[in-house]
Amino acid sequence: MFVASLAPFVGEWPIAVQALFYLVMGIAWIIPLKPLVRWIQTGRFKRPVK
Repeated sequence: MFVASLAPFVGEWPIAVQALFYLVMGIAWIIPLKPLVRWIQTGRFKRPVK
């Protein structure tokens, strides 16, 4: 929702800057979800200790 709320401002930027912004924001949202994805795949939040 945060990135979508910035759309009126970002829409005024040059296309190349918009593309970079949305690329970075598209990758950044998944980082906090990485532990959840790991848990879904393995049933654990932490990596197994070797």
